[in-house]
Amino acid sequence: MPGKYPKRIKQLEIFDGRFDAYKLKAQGADVLFASYPAGTSIEAHTHDTDNYGVLTRGKLLLTMEGKTSTFTAGQWYAVPAHAVHSAEFPEETDEIEFWFKPE
Repeated sequence: MPGKYPKRIKQLEIFDGRFDAYKLKAQGADVLFASYPAGTSIEAHTHDTDNYGVLTRGKLLLTMEGKTSTFTAGQWYAVPAHAVHSAEFPEETDEIEFWFKPE
């Protein structure tokens, strides 16, 4: 799986989803170390977790409530649970995502 993550991160469980990621289980949350090839597009969807992410390289175009925002390395984003959103990655991108389960 691509991505510029340390060897120890690459030894984590592989995430089974719409994109490539290593998953670190945590109490009340999952932590994903995700990689997206250039040109990756994730269709509009929702989930039942509050998601936060920080890009470590690349670019994310995140569309939520009809508004598209651009995020680059070092920037954080948030997607509330049940919010309809889609994502595009115009260049190779790595990020760390935190998926918090509802309280």
